Amino acid sequence: MLSTLAPFMLFAFVASITPGPTNILVMSNSARYGLKAAVPIILGACTGAAGIVLLVGSGVGQSLMQWPKVQAAMQWAGVAWLSYLAWQIFSAPPHAIESDSAHKPLGLFGAASLQLINPKTWMMALAVVSVFAGNGAEHRVMHLSLLFFLIALPCLGAWAVLGAGTQRVLRSPTALQRLNRCMAVLLLGSTWVGVLI
Repeated sequence: MLSTLAPFMLFAFVASITPGPTNILVMSNSARYGLKAAVPIILGACTGAAGIVLLVGSGVGQSLMQWPKVQAAMQWAGVAWLSYLAWQIFSAPPHAIESDSAHKPLGLFGAASLQLINPKTWMMALAVVSVFAGNGAEHRVMHLSLLFFLIALPCLGAWAVLGAGTQRVLRSPTALQRLNRCMAVLLLGSTWVGVLI
């Protein structure tokens, strides 16, 4: 376990900090609603991903690999959900954040649910279990899941801080709308590139 700890920590860091749909959603929500509003999204996304590592370690991942139609259904459900969220961000009204009550942040359960239908999260969990869990002992999988959660928290937190920083810089409604639209296009692009490649 100790020989794989450093490589696993590096893997978890890279998987969590690199741009992707979850990171973009965290940044966008933090920019629109503030740092405090991003906390439930971060907790939900990290809990969802760590929970999937546990599920895969318990054998669910092997079953998923045997059902390509289930994988495809999950992938398209994820694409549809992320595309809807991208539209919500893109179409946000161009007024100040404080008065933006028509759209609500994603939230803890929304972010956790997003991980459940995100094929990339399942593939990451399969990699964690197959590469770093060794023989797949339950206690190893639990440790890896907890460690992944603890590494992902500050990584997603960094994206939230980045989003909150843009909120302070972009005070005008027009600038905020441009940021929203840029984030929406990035979210849509990161979603569809994964499907088309």
